[in-house]
Amino acid sequence: MPQAAWYTWFVRILLASTNKGKIDELRRILGEHGLEVAGLAGGMLTEEIETGSTFEENALLKARYYHSLTGRMVIADDSGLEVDALGGRPGIHSARYGGPAASDADRIMKLLDEMKDVTPERRGARFVCAAAVVWGGGERVFVEEARGHIIQAPRGREGFGYDPVFYYPPLGRTFAELSGEEKSAVSHRGLAFHRLAGWLKRSGLLDTIGPSDRINNPASGTSASS
Repeated sequence: MPQAAWYTWFVRILLASTNKGKIDELRRILGEHGLEVAGLAGGMLTEEIETGSTFEENALLKARYYHSLTGRMVIADDSGLEVDALGGRPGIHSARYGGPAASDADRIMKLLDEMKDVTPERRGARFVCAAAVVWGGGERVFVEEARGHIIQAPRGREGFGYDPVFYYPPLGRTFAELSGEEKSAVSHRGLAFHRLAGWLKRSGLLDTIGPSDRINNPASGTSASS
């Protein structure tokens, strides 16, 4: 008897980001919900759009801007690290901490230098993520956080940004020592975008996505037909 493959719909959604680490992470997170993420082209920037004073405002500003350009549903996030001993810095400036040309390693070095005299009990910090979605009929934003503390030297090779110095006590490792699956289950970005994706699926908005934004993907497994 011939075998017929089952097919499942994947929906492609535009992510207002050029950050490769973030795009890869969100492809993994949202792929669990049948959503495929397409990041911005390399020449398209978001920094000049981020004029808000909160993570929520910046996430919505980016999503609104690229929705207005494309007419498509757009998702965006604004996220960062808030350190207790630094009064919440670097906060919304996390990506630009140390200057516009600074690398992840440069930003980590600047952070650790600022905290070199901070005692262990005062090294508490949190990662915050605001995940926004904007479409033709409205917008929503979901905010989540992950609490931990800043260690004195980087550990781990996974993740990106400040992950190597952000120690997460419930798992006893830094975010850079977690696998992608482990991190997405507990991280600020994972929690926020799992909520966003769940809401999108319940809302019925994905049912209105056009054919050009649907991707046919063969599911695992086959079925016998007579």
